[in-house]
Amino acid sequence: MKTLILSAIIAITLVSCNQKNKETENKTTETSTNSNEIYACSMHPEITGKKGEECSKCGMELTEPVAQKEHDHTDGTHDHTDAATSEEGAQETNTYSTPFSTSVIVDNYLKIKKALTKDDANGAAKAGKALYQTFNSINANSLTASQKKEYLDIADDAKEHAEHIGDNAGKIDHQREHFVLLSKDVSDLIATFGTNQKLYLDFCPMADNNKGAVWISETKEITNPYFGKDMATCGSIKKEF
Repeated sequence: MKTLILSAIIAITLVSCNQKNKETENKTTETSTNSNEIYACSMHPEITGKKGEECSKCGMELTEPVAQKEHDHTDGTHDHTDAATSEEGAQETNTYSTPFSTSVIVDNYLKIKKALTKDDANGAAKAGKALYQTFNSINANSLTASQKKEYLDIADDAKEHAEHIGDNAGKIDHQREHFVLLSKDVSDLIATFGTNQKLYLDFCPMADNNKGAVWISETKEITNPYFGKDMATCGSIKKEF
């Protein structure tokens, strides 16, 4: 009889211990899962962190769960997809990688000019996009504070016109309107920071609705970007750089 009672007590004790162990495991797993969860701000979903932390933009608590990709480690190796994506993202955000120089700007500008002289709106758009990217990549930290301010004032305006030219393939009249303003910016840039190549400031009195407009050329030969093949030789050299 005593043996049966003792066996029953031992069985009850073992069951109780097993239940406690399972509860402990569940709590540990739950805690681990919660600590790995990421939450976002409902107003600014790009701000993420642990649940309850404050958004750095508006101060609201981070309450929106962010879905996380599960990794497959069945083959004993890491998932390299996310690593590659992260590397690509780092490269995309790594702007201002081109040392400051007017040459790279002028080179892309001249490609726009050449396309417009040939009435090639698609070519002008392609060159406009390249010039826009060039402005985004230039590192102006080598300039003095005053020079950097001058450059950024010119570049911000020029970048806008390059973007318009790049985004309007097939609309050559619109591209030429922005090329008038872009040419002024590039002329100011060269006058301020110089150039390591021979350039010419050309002028057409009939461009921009007869108000006249300038453009930069690498040759003495006049090839008008505002009228293209219709009036290819309209204009004259106004200045040499």
